[in-house]
Amino acid sequence: MAQRVRQDANTGPSTLTAISPLDGRYWGRVNELSPYVSEMALIRTRIEVEARYLVALSGIGVVRPLSGQERETLANLGTSLSEGQIERVKEIENTTRHDVKAMERAVREFVSRTSLEKVTEMIHFALTSEDVNNLSYRLMLKRAIAKVCVPALDNIVDAFAAMAKEYANVPMLARTHGQPAVPTTLGKEMVNIAVRLNAQVRSLEEAEITGKLTGAVGNLNAHRLAAPEVDWINFSSEFVKSLGLKPNMFTTQINPYDDMIAVFQAFQRVNGVILDADQDMWRYISDDWFKQQAKSGEVGSSTMPQKVNPIDFENSEGNLQVANSLLEGFGRKLAVSRLQRDLSDSTTVRNVGVALAYGLLAYKNTLAGLGRVSANTDLIKERLNENWAILTEGVQTILRREGTRDPYSTVAALSRGQRIGPDDWREWLDGIPTEGQVQRRLREMTPESYTGYAERLVGMALEEIARSRERAADTSPMQ
Repeated sequence: MAQRVRQDANTGPSTLTAISPLDGRYWGRVNELSPYVSEMALIRTRIEVEARYLVALSGIGVVRPLSGQERETLANLGTSLSEGQIERVKEIENTTRHDVKAMERAVREFVSRTSLEKVTEMIHFALTSEDVNNLSYRLMLKRAIAKVCVPALDNIVDAFAAMAKEYANVPMLARTHGQPAVPTTLGKEMVNIAVRLNAQVRSLEEAEITGKLTGAVGNLNAHRLAAPEVDWINFSSEFVKSLGLKPNMFTTQINPYDDMIAVFQAFQRVNGVILDADQDMWRYISDDWFKQQAKSGEVGSSTMPQKVNPIDFENSEGNLQVANSLLEGFGRKLAVSRLQRDLSDSTTVRNVGVALAYGLLAYKNTLAGLGRVSANTDLIKERLNENWAILTEGVQTILRREGTRDPYSTVAALSRGQRIGPDDWREWLDGIPTEGQVQRRLREMTPESYTGYAERLVGMALEEIARSRERAADTSPMQ
């Protein structure tokens, strides 16, 4: 949906007056998260939880039997609300100054003058607000991850995997400590990123999100008093399971946030991998190893017309750092709640969607950056062949096997700090104490052939990514 330009100061900002760039400049890049993490989404999800709770109470005889039509009405209540009804909840909240109580009163209004009117007093029966809130926030998080975040991340994995396949046998110079090391292949370096990111995305999918429905301080006091004939512990567990969450029966008033913190930490790892990839891509572009597509009408500099800047990777890097700052802060704050609860978590947890949105914005920028680059294979080959001294690792390793005394020092004395071309390399080999088959193997070595199992490893990695996706489709708690 497109961002509306709103002029009325009472209804919200326009794209030009929004305080957050997520609701202004970047709205069009992140708005698919809105149905899952916005204030409207929170209200809808709270009402969904309340409605499903009422149906569950009917199932155990605490509420009268419901007709099929009544069950359908309640099942669809959250999703079927109009924007006007959502605004009515906020209107009531202006009086109550309590968002869950406002929602409860609004639900009673919405089902009044229907056959459900006589059971409205059982809405929010024996619950504390946190019973509704903890389930609602976790459902929102779970759905946002499954419907928006994981697909966006898998797109990045797929992009790096495609580059890995395309460049699997393109030899390139690897650098350690920023210095020439030994040859690798461009595809192998791309698949390293794909495998690493894929593993963290699957870890994110495997995270179990809990839920609690245990009353004011976690003991189901009011439930047991009002209906002692019901096994409320079993009811609570089964109800939470019905929402696709893992029951947590051991709580204070709040469901401890340890499960959500684990999710935040998984996102931090995901974001760290992408940030690392952004910086590597930036360096490859800086070295002209990747060429960027110049787009018509795009400006790279206000004064230097020739520039095509790696802005997508830079934007991603910055937004990932903002996202991780928020996620790390959530972990520190939400781990602590005074005694049976304090309210400081309430305003904090409302910002989870903000962290997800900064991450999503970064993911889209990384993907956009990957979509406009191609390998400059000629230059990569040229840089690889500039200094054949990168083959000396292989030389000293062969000499070790041949029993040569201290071959590392021998090779280092001849090569360290030297730049050796192909002709110099062959002459240099004359000074190495080898002969016969060993000498022939050394002379057959080139920077383009000395890549180990790089190409084979690419294939193995791509197969592992595919298998992990299949496993996740079968077992992921986020589905």
